[in-house]
Amino acid sequence: MPRSLPKRLVYTVLRVFARLGSVTLYRMRCAGREHWPVTGGALVCANHQSYFDPVLVGLACDRRLNFLARATLFHNRWLAWLMELLDTIPLDREGSGLAGLKETLKRLKAGEQVLIFPEGTRTRDGEVARLKPGFCSLARRSRVPIVPVGLDGAYQAWPRTSPLPRLGRIGVVIGKPISPDEIESLTDEQLLVELERRIRHCHAVARVLRTDPGQAIEALDP
Repeated sequence: MPRSLPKRLVYTVLRVFARLGSVTLYRMRCAGREHWPVTGGALVCANHQSYFDPVLVGLACDRRLNFLARATLFHNRWLAWLMELLDTIPLDREGSGLAGLKETLKRLKAGEQVLIFPEGTRTRDGEVARLKPGFCSLARRSRVPIVPVGLDGAYQAWPRTSPLPRLGRIGVVIGKPISPDEIESLTDEQLLVELERRIRHCHAVARVLRTDPGQAIEALDP
């Protein structure tokens, strides 16, 4: 997607400060970055622990990510400006959400990477909840790989019951993508089970990564 020079510069500056903060305040560690597609579109599917999650996944990827967020967040003028700057796609959860899904599909076909959270909402206990099947249609129609991502520590740093974040340690793990050919060979139910398995594995490795990076690297690919 074409982006203006000011938009690219502001994004770069924000990324530098966010990366500095994630390392100094949260000792963020990342594994599996070699699994990111170098070119082309990708549907990035991660577990959802906190408001930090889009930023954390974005920092773990050298390429620019697009994000899905509920449309009501765009009601605040300043927050809307920031989210548009960060390539956020509004999704109307109260309606059909068709406009947001069409824009997501458009960006995937244009070679962009789009991050979604298939659980549908932030975790209540820090664990991975059952995934919702909405991603299946996007992946099939766009013919892009699905990249599983697992986060841990973001829930402890900013649980949904807390109005403000606190310090902690965070791990982010990128798993082996599910290729378009693999997606085509699976039914929706099988794809749902396989993606959930990979996200749960990445989450488990991310939990170890926070305290024992060496052991986490060995466990990355099951």
